[in-house]
Amino acid sequence: MMLIEVRWHGRGGQGVVTGSNLLARSMIFEGKYAQHFPEFGPERAGAPVKSYTRISDEPIEIHCGIYEPDMVIIIDPVMSRNPREYVYGLKKGGDVFLNHSGGDEEIIKWAKNAGFKLHVLDARKISLEEINREIYNVPMLAAMLKVKKLCDL
Repeated sequence: MMLIEVRWHGRGGQGVVTGSNLLARSMIFEGKYAQHFPEFGPERAGAPVKSYTRISDEPIEIHCGIYEPDMVIIIDPVMSRNPREYVYGLKKGGDVFLNHSGGDEEIIKWAKNAGFKLHVLDARKISLEEINREIYNVPMLAAMLKVKKLCDL
């Protein structure tokens, strides 16, 4: 059975929950089973938010948080400066997607030493160029789908 678990991190208003939802819906459209659910409290916009996505080729019968994800997607550019805080539980060889302008040798070295596959995208720049707003979910989702080849883009 194929089971892919994704944990998203960002801040309220950046599209974390919508990104997770779009991933689940796109996988269902591709004929897979998927579930998505957010984790946040009553905080205001800008507070840290997590969301989870599970994808499988069989019905998903577990309904709990994701503690050992295959992928972590950090869509907040500030959070992306210190990914160590957000990759807890990530499986060895797992993928880390960062919204970062790149060129940070320390992060590259850390990911390599930790056994993670690092994917860096300047989603901030893309979102400002395309929609003139700092909503990072779609560029990050598109990058992940392309890298992981989960569907045809």
